[in-house]
Amino acid sequence: MTPAWIVYAWPRILCEARRAPCLQFAHLSTRVLVAGDAARPSTGQTLWFGESGHGAAGVAWDWVRLPYGVVAMADPMALITNLQLVNTAGEVLAPMESVRQLNEIVHALPWQSEVQRALGVH
Repeated sequence: MTPAWIVYAWPRILCEARRAPCLQFAHLSTRVLVAGDAARPSTGQTLWFGESGHGAAGVAWDWVRLPYGVVAMADPMALITNLQLVNTAGEVLAPMESVRQLNEIVHALPWQSEVQRALGVH
């Protein structure tokens, strides 16, 4: 299973922010790091990748299982990616704008079902 943080080692991919949502991300791996019990929630990581015209793009994040079986991003500000988002002029986006754009991509993915599958929940 590919560890989520391997994305740090992937080559940096420049991508125009308005084109980023067009990348077709696919599930690569989901890991349960803490199985969870009555005292603490289940936690883990998930990794998704997509092919851009310049190579493999990846995005990974930590997740947590909340009460009633809801899974959520542990910290929406802590996405790991090798995507470097730029505007139409080729200027690198500010960190807050990049995070906003990346969260839009994440929220369009069916990642919660992959986490539920890793947890053995149907």
